[in-house]
Amino acid sequence: MEKMGGNDYNILTAWDERRRLTWHLPHRPGRIIIKPLNCITRRALSSGIRYRREITHMEEKLQQVCKAFRIEGTFQSYEEIKVGNVNRTYKVNYLRPDGKPKSYMIQAVNTFVFKKPVEVMDNIDKVTEYLHAKQPQRTVLHFHHTLGRKIYLQDENGFWRLFNYIPSTTYNTCSDLDVVHSAGEAFGEFQMLLADFDAQQLHVTIPDFHDTRKRYEKFLADVAQDPKGLAAQVTEEVEWLKSVKDKACRLTDLYNAGQLPLRVTHNDTKINNVLFQPDGSEAIVVIDLDTVMPGLVGHDFGDAIRFAANYVEEDSPEADKAGVNMEVFRAFTQGFLKHTADTLTQQEVDTLALSCFALTCELATRFLDDYILGNPYFKIQYPEHNLVRTRCQIALAKDMMRKLDEMDAVVHQCMEQYR
Repeated sequence: MEKMGGNDYNILTAWDERRRLTWHLPHRPGRIIIKPLNCITRRALSSGIRYRREITHMEEKLQQVCKAFRIEGTFQSYEEIKVGNVNRTYKVNYLRPDGKPKSYMIQAVNTFVFKKPVEVMDNIDKVTEYLHAKQPQRTVLHFHHTLGRKIYLQDENGFWRLFNYIPSTTYNTCSDLDVVHSAGEAFGEFQMLLADFDAQQLHVTIPDFHDTRKRYEKFLADVAQDPKGLAAQVTEEVEWLKSVKDKACRLTDLYNAGQLPLRVTHNDTKINNVLFQPDGSEAIVVIDLDTVMPGLVGHDFGDAIRFAANYVEEDSPEADKAGVNMEVFRAFTQGFLKHTADTLTQQEVDTLALSCFALTCELATRFLDDYILGNPYFKIQYPEHNLVRTRCQIALAKDMMRKLDEMDAVVHQCMEQYR
């Protein structure tokens, strides 16, 4: 067994028994293949050697990145973190000159998704520096600078950034109301601390990201063109989404009328974008700031509820089970408003419940649009995946409509609690 890059891989572990060989191939851990020696020796050797070369190349590349970001000490190991669908993430471990271990996170930014990565990093830099200046004692993502004082490295191998590793745990989904409340606090505190930050300073890295009217316009235009001949299969879904268009676009209309303020928004407020203490007891910091840009507070609140308070996952084939878990809704709302009650306008408070419906409908149009176009945008596991997602979001939105008054009452009860 050979240690490479911080993980122990059985690159070529074999024993000869009656001219049969058991191989543990590195790219399929735990899978045992038994074949005659003369059938697989060359292929397995080639695979193992090639895999070792890839590991060695990546190890060398990560060390070069660390050097560019002025990391001191001796490289020990690395591991790829298999989370997220956009960027590639690695944890690298160093032994500092003082003999203490220190870990860092390196990300290779996906420049296909983020067309202007320098602007993304400029937004992150402004926001994290502001948060740190406002509460120096709080944990904030700390991005390291290169010798040229940039918080990114752009070279022939990609676009890189490096920040301190924070010992923590995360949740993809969670029904523990204390955890949900803590996640609400984390996103609410993020909003509160940035309430007096001029959002106009930030780049709009994804134009019209939550402009629901423009999302609808594109969706309906694609339905009319019907390039894949699929529109006839989804008439019921299209007609329902058309029937609630004005209600779903209410936030966008209020902003365009000057009745909702522009704020710094996270724009990806899933619970797995909050780091918790290693024991899971308390939120530490909000992460994944790639989509930080100007937006409406309802965008962050609504999308968080859409993701966290649904009884089923967003791509569940059991759409009839989708709906708003009011206990989860109340727990998140209490946490969120604990920090934002004094910073929100009355119009923002009055539209928080509606924002959940609006964001759910908006995503339903995006899923269905992608299905009609042949699934070019969202990652799918089977051809009807986006249609299944659409139906689940529509079912959730319908339940939100039924419960909208109840949700609004919870928001105002929480406001009375904190004001």
